[in-house]
Amino acid sequence: MELTYDLVVVGAGTAGIPCAAEAALGGARVLLVEKDHQIGGTLHVSGGHMAAAGTRRQAERGIADSVEAHLADIRRISAGTAREDLVRITAENAAETVDWLDGRGFRFASETPRIIYGHEPYGTPRTYYGVDEAMSILEVYEGLLEEALATGRLELWKNSPVIGLIPREDGDGVAGVTVLRGSGDVDVRAGHVVLATGGFAADPELFLELEGAPLVSAAHPTSTGDGIIMARELGAAVTGTGSYLPTFGGLPHPTSPGKANWSDRQLLITAERPPVEIYVDKHGNRWVAEDEPSIDEKERALTRIDDMTFWTVFDDAMLESTRSGRPLVVGWSPEDLRARAGHRTGVHVAATLEELAAEAGIDPAGLAATAARYNEAVASGADPDFGRAHLPLPLTRPPFYAIRNHAISLVTFAGADIDAGFRVRRADGSSIPNLYAIGEIIGAAATCGQSFCSGMLVTPAITFGRLLGRRLASRQH
Repeated sequence: MELTYDLVVVGAGTAGIPCAAEAALGGARVLLVEKDHQIGGTLHVSGGHMAAAGTRRQAERGIADSVEAHLADIRRISAGTAREDLVRITAENAAETVDWLDGRGFRFASETPRIIYGHEPYGTPRTYYGVDEAMSILEVYEGLLEEALATGRLELWKNSPVIGLIPREDGDGVAGVTVLRGSGDVDVRAGHVVLATGGFAADPELFLELEGAPLVSAAHPTSTGDGIIMARELGAAVTGTGSYLPTFGGLPHPTSPGKANWSDRQLLITAERPPVEIYVDKHGNRWVAEDEPSIDEKERALTRIDDMTFWTVFDDAMLESTRSGRPLVVGWSPEDLRARAGHRTGVHVAATLEELAAEAGIDPAGLAATAARYNEAVASGADPDFGRAHLPLPLTRPPFYAIRNHAISLVTFAGADIDAGFRVRRADGSSIPNLYAIGEIIGAAATCGQSFCSGMLVTPAITFGRLLGRRLASRQH
């Protein structure tokens, strides 16, 4: 069985849906293929943060902003490590992207645009998200897909993994894809193939190969790097290796090793909650100033400790002190934490620090010595080891608690190399004819560098998808 379309888009997620819909609305015959039983991909787990300068919403709120100011912030946060060409395309089109969502009824969270402090902050409020985080984007996409499907030029296949790219007869470029459809394989011929298959933060082996780090994942389970694997078979280059940066700390999943439970996460950002606890590694040693204001600095420090695993250690007085402010763990009251300690995976409690260390897997002598030194710092009002300034309480009142945290991965930094026209490139810089890539498959390093820039994953995915879909549709006329 063989079918023919103008365009095949592989992956019905953040980038793939707008690409396929715009192409179909522009007159192209399009097949959108999704391996999952549902559309949306990582929108089901993402916060859906977008960033744009010069939007209607900013103007309505009297916020002065510009594309150049946005670009300057990205260069500052990423230390110039992001792709300037791709970042500029994003920034120059981002306002139109957000205004387009606005025009299609996107339900903005009322506080947006705002400055986000989960990573290095912008200097201007230009981050947006929905009332239902990324699901608000999917809500708009569902209406967009209905409109595109109604033209008769778009077909959507779910539960249909793409298992290979079909090379052209001359061996130079792509002529289509092979899809596992029902109980058999279907060859689909197309003038253009767009890979929008996402990242690989749900595949430990590929993650270790490309990111060079052990994987503790909070990513969507479909993020297995399919597109990168297929593109490499045709000679595609992978770029962004060596840029890996973890998200700072997540509790272990209660039943699944190698996964983190992102919903149960500690508040570890100083701007959100000044720390009462200390952070220690498996030797019981502190390794960073817990009140370091830069989350990027904390994340980089985390990559340098054994197993990228640490424990937050605190006593009952410290826990009680959080009652009137932000909690230690999102959604957990002091009573919740006490009830789960000793029962929830990774949450430990004991009558002494030495017993706590033994329960948690920390060196007991190391933790006792660290606690004693920290208590001296609290008494003197100065931390000679790391310069921590916020020293509210000593670590003295039992019971004592420890929560295990890992460097966790929500996104991947390495990805398929593309040019400024979104064409997939080989290692020699030449483009693979008829093959394109957009979304997380190109790697976070392309638009964030070795950093997390607010909104610079979702915004490029939507923007590149819409731009490419319209461009490929225009080639059919």
